[in-house]
Amino acid sequence: MKFIGAILLLLLCANCKKDRSNLFEKAENRGRVSGDLEEASGLVASYRNPGKLWTHNDSGNSSEVFLINDKGEIVMACKLKKIKNRDWEDIAIGPGPADSIKYLYVGEIGDNDAKYDYKYLYRLEEPVFRGDKKMAIDKFDTLVISLPDGKRDMESITIDQETGDLYLFSKREENINMYRSLAHTLVAGDTLVPEKIGTLPFHNVVAVDFTLDSKELLIKTYDEIYYWQRPDSLSIQQVLLHEPILLNYRREPQGESVAWSLDGSGFYTLSETTKDTTGKLYFYKRAK
Repeated sequence: MKFIGAILLLLLCANCKKDRSNLFEKAENRGRVSGDLEEASGLVASYRNPGKLWTHNDSGNSSEVFLINDKGEIVMACKLKKIKNRDWEDIAIGPGPADSIKYLYVGEIGDNDAKYDYKYLYRLEEPVFRGDKKMAIDKFDTLVISLPDGKRDMESITIDQETGDLYLFSKREENINMYRSLAHTLVAGDTLVPEKIGTLPFHNVVAVDFTLDSKELLIKTYDEIYYWQRPDSLSIQQVLLHEPILLNYRREPQGESVAWSLDGSGFYTLSETTKDTTGKLYFYKRAK
């Protein structure tokens, strides 16, 4: 099935909203984020720095990715040289040109007014923290994305570690769109047109993340977090035809990030700082 049946999924999601799961414990406040991360919009567990996460700010801020610990404290700031942060909205980790290397993919995908012809992914070898608080990075690939169905706002990317598929999700439609490409085949300088593979009955999708083994998936909107388990035999399109589980979620003001821990023991959320609330890092531990 090339396109996911939106009507069927609408019925499924209507049912899933009735009950909330206790698969994960209540949100644990791990700490306030630094003032340098007032507009955090993207989160992923580090592969080469276990116990830490990568994040960044969104539009108009510096072109830096930040390595934070599990208390929300900045460990290292890595500046991507000679580019601007037009509207960075998400970050993912996964395969790339070299089989033995994990890469960060920084998503220049935001477009509130749907006015940009192109989106960009910045692909770089995942940095390793060796004690330096700052790092300047000038070696990375700029990957150009042109959507097959026009200009759209986006805030979410994720990578299936098993297949190397990179997924992009639109945000503002009543039934958002999902697109797919192969992460390791993306070539700098070429313009990629990803395949549109379906629609989903969600609005304001702001973050999506697979576990490292790609067997569990989270989709986050501003108000809810949805969860799927993925049997080995099913593609992501087939998984999303099944009823999601609605998780207990402590709603955050401008909460735009979700990320599994590297070991799959739970997941994190991270919110922006607003005029009334400082952004915090929360952890939802898997229930025993």
